[in-house]
Amino acid sequence: MLEHDTGPVPERESARIRLDVAYDGTEFSGWAIQPARRTVAGEITAVLQRIFQTEVSLTVAGRTDAGVHATGQVCHVDVPAERWESLKDTLVRRMAGLLPLDVRISRAVRTSPDFDARFSALWRRYEYRVTDDPAGASPLRRLDTLAWPRQLDLARLNEAAAGLRGEHDFAAFCRRKEMATTIREVTRLDWRHEEPNLFVATVQADAFCQQMVRSLVGAMLAVGEGRRPAQWPASLLHLTERSSDVPVAGAHGLTLVAVGYPEEAAFAERAGATRQLRTRRS
Repeated sequence: MLEHDTGPVPERESARIRLDVAYDGTEFSGWAIQPARRTVAGEITAVLQRIFQTEVSLTVAGRTDAGVHATGQVCHVDVPAERWESLKDTLVRRMAGLLPLDVRISRAVRTSPDFDARFSALWRRYEYRVTDDPAGASPLRRLDTLAWPRQLDLARLNEAAAGLRGEHDFAAFCRRKEMATTIREVTRLDWRHEEPNLFVATVQADAFCQQMVRSLVGAMLAVGEGRRPAQWPASLLHLTERSSDVPVAGAHGLTLVAVGYPEEAAFAERAGATRQLRTRRS
C-alpha cells in the first residue's frame, strides 16, 4: 500500500492577548521567572499553560524587582486562536480561581499581532509612598509604604525633583547592564501630600533602568530631610557610573501604576523605534 505525502502540517493560528496585571510583590522574587524562586511571571505562566494546554511565554512592559508591587502592569502572550475563542469570556474568572491571592489578572483582551507589551510602550508610571509619621506606616498600608525615621519637607522634595526631569544620562542612579544605555527621558517627577505625614512621589518616563526609581527616591529623600542640598541629585547627572553616595529606597514603597501605549496603528512603529539603541540627542 502506497503512503501518500500529505505535505507539511499547517501551523495553528495564534492570538496575541494583552493581560492587565496587579500584584502584591511582598512574597515574590520579582517578575522574571527564576529557578527555585517564586515570581509573578512564574505563577501566571503556570496557570496559562494549564488553561490553554500549551507552553506560553510572557512579554512584560517592565520587569519589577523583588518586593515591588503593581496595579497597572501589562504583558502579552500568544495562545492558540481557537482555544482563545472558547475561553475569552471566562478567562479572567478562570485565572482568578487558579492564581494565588497576591496576583490578579484584571483584563484579558485580544490585540494586534504588532502589539508588544515592552517595546510598544510610550511610558511607564510609578508611585512611591513614604510616611514620616512617628508611629510609622498604617498597619493596613505597611506593605506598600516606607516608614521614614526623620521629618520630610514637601517643598524640598519637589525642588530636588525639578532638577531630574527631562532627558539625561541617569548612570549615577542605575545598576548598569552590559551594552545597555542609561539615557532616559523623565516626563514627570513630583511629590504630593496624600494625607498628613504621607508623601507620594509620581515618576513617569519612557523607560527605566534597574533600580532607577528607587535610587531617585533615595536621593530626593536625602534632600527632603535636609541632609543634602536641593541641587545635589541633579549634580550627579554628569557621572557615567553609579554613585555610591546615592541610597536605594526600599522596594516595598514602589508600585507600577500605569503603562501608556499609542493607538493600535502605531504599535509596530513604536516598537521599532524603541528597539534602537538610545543615544544622547544633540
